[in-house]
This record gives sequence, structure tokens and C-alpha cells, in this order.
Amino acid sequence: MATALVIVDVQNDYFAGGRFPLAGMEAAAENAGRALASSRDAGMAVFHVRHEIPSPGAPFFEPGTDGAEIHRLVTPEDGEPVVTKRFPNSFRSTDLEAQLRAADIDEVVVVGAQSNMCIDATARAAADLGFAVTVLHDACAAKEQRFDGVDIPAETVHRTFMAALSPAYATLSTTSDFVD
Repeated sequence: MATALVIVDVQNDYFAGGRFPLAGMEAAAENAGRALASSRDAGMAVFHVRHEIPSPGAPFFEPGTDGAEIHRLVTPEDGEPVVTKRFPNSFRSTDLEAQLRAADIDEVVVVGAQSNMCIDATARAAADLGFAVTVLHDACAAKEQRFDGVDIPAETVHRTFMAALSPAYATLSTTSDFVD
């Protein structure tokens, strides 16, 4: 069984000072960086996914801006594929699935942001496409939400989406367990 690390949307706009900062993004990115280093050391395939919103005046991830660039904690190395997407699901209208299949990957380990959007959509799509999926929950981050007049803290958003992924769509793990 060949496994790949898929790093989703660890981009500058999600960090403090960016256009759409997420709670806990620095810690999540540090864990994603640990998972990346471990994957590289093990010779595991690594795929980077970055989101762009190609609309004039995009609220974040505007093409050509520093905010749309992959964060320094998970900078791709030469030879590591970078997939650019326009939708939350990293597989929709991209060649990610084709690249994974070409590399004989049948299991993906997903990290990044946002837990409640792109991580959820990507993990579910990967499972629907037949990949075994693991999400390193402490290497993901979310943003607070508001629904029906109620403010929902980012940590609650994150935990709720992680709980919804397990067990039908993904196995949940920590970065430490993955690295060990």
C-alpha cells in the first residue's frame, strides 16, 4: 500500500497578518511541517495543494499575491507536485487524482486548512474515489463560524468536522502518532 502526504491550503492568507487568519493555524502548520519532514525522510510521496480565487477583489487567495503562496513551514521541494485548485475539493477540476494514481498511491494522509471546508471536502472525495484516508487532526485548522445567530468557536468547528469524518470517511490521527 503506497501512501502520500497531501498538504492542503497551508497558505499565507490563513496566518496572522493574512486576509483570512484561522485560529490555531501556526500550530497546525508546524505539525504539517513535522509530517512533511517525516514523509520526506521516509521517501513518501508528497503533494501540495494550493487554492486560488481568480475573481477580481477576491477576499483571500488572490492569484499573484503573497497571501496565495504556500507558507514557509511547508515549502515544496523540487519534484514535489503542486496542484492549484479553485474549489474546496482538491480533486474537483484538478489532476490530483490522476497524479496519485500515476504514483500508485492508494492511501492519503491529509493535513491543512480549513477543517470545515477544504479538509472535509478533500477527505470525503478521496474516500469516495477509493483511497484510504487518514487526517492528522492536529495538523488542521478552522475559523470561527456563525450559524442561526450563534457564534461557534473555531475549536468547536474543528472538532465537529473531525468527528463527522470519522469513522466513515477517514481515520483520525495525531502528527506524533504519524511521525512515530
